[in-house]
Amino acid sequence: MLRISADPAELDFERVHAFLRDSYWAAGIPAATLRRALDHSVCYSGFIDGRQIAFARAVTDQATFAYVADVFVSETHRGRGHGRAIVTALLADPRLQGLRRLHLVTRDMQRLYAGLGFEPLGQPERHMQKHDPDVYLRG
Repeated sequence: MLRISADPAELDFERVHAFLRDSYWAAGIPAATLRRALDHSVCYSGFIDGRQIAFARAVTDQATFAYVADVFVSETHRGRGHGRAIVTALLADPRLQGLRRLHLVTRDMQRLYAGLGFEPLGQPERHMQKHDPDVYLRG
């Protein structure tokens, strides 16, 4: 059974870093950069038998906006509802209530997020980004 915790002391930083540095969205992220990111985010960890197998975080001002990021479930535990469970727990966090907008980017999990109330961008032409995909290579 998945146990979910928002306690930063329980987060297995090495496990989270190992997964994210090999992910398509955060490939090569330096440990110091990830540490700084996690220190400034609402983080949730999922555990089975004491081992962290899932993670999700939100970057937020805790008043108007949050960006859901770095959601993962280890490969051997996928397909069992753990992704939905950890994102549901994250979205229920008191710090994320009453926000005007929650945003995320995903390559392949649209179905999961649609089931949690997310929808494609309305008026995507209004959304812009400044993206530096090589920033970790220069760090």
